[in-house]
Amino acid sequence: MRSGRGGGDDAELRVEVAYTTVDSPVGTLLLAATTKGLVRVSYACEDHDRVLDSLAQQLGSRILRAPGRLDETARELDEYFAQRRKAFDVTLDLSLPHGFRQLVQRHLPAIGYGQTRSYGQLAESVGNPKAVRAVGTACARNPLPVIVPRHRVLKADGSLGGYVGGPDAKRALLALESSS
Repeated sequence: MRSGRGGGDDAELRVEVAYTTVDSPVGTLLLAATTKGLVRVSYACEDHDRVLDSLAQQLGSRILRAPGRLDETARELDEYFAQRRKAFDVTLDLSLPHGFRQLVQRHLPAIGYGQTRSYGQLAESVGNPKAVRAVGTACARNPLPVIVPRHRVLKADGSLGGYVGGPDAKRALLALESSS
């Protein structure tokens, strides 16, 4: 948290969320970070204004357009899309997901670049093989798509399943990773 100017009002206690947008091969992405790290990535189809409003409510935050604070994330995304990066090093703020959802999202980066897992396999890896639907819900609510690679999780039959950025974005990410 940052302390503000003197005064003692609630605004001083609010977390600042810096955000920017970046163009990518899968559309315009909104990047948002707290002082703890990257907290949200969203596709344009999620409505960036709605996402920012939601962050303000969920985190009790002041939302500030501050592209410089997200330069490192933007650079890593550029490297990823140029096939020069296979894993992200940016610090993450995982304060949005809780409980089982957070557990699942912490396991997603273990699915390596160019690899895929089924929802069932992911459920097994988090220690709850019967929680396939709960894993699907956790994946669907991943606040950090692309960076936390939910796109690498497929249905048991190998079909895509849902994806927050839509099936074209999921196909594009999988194709990018399989072509390098």
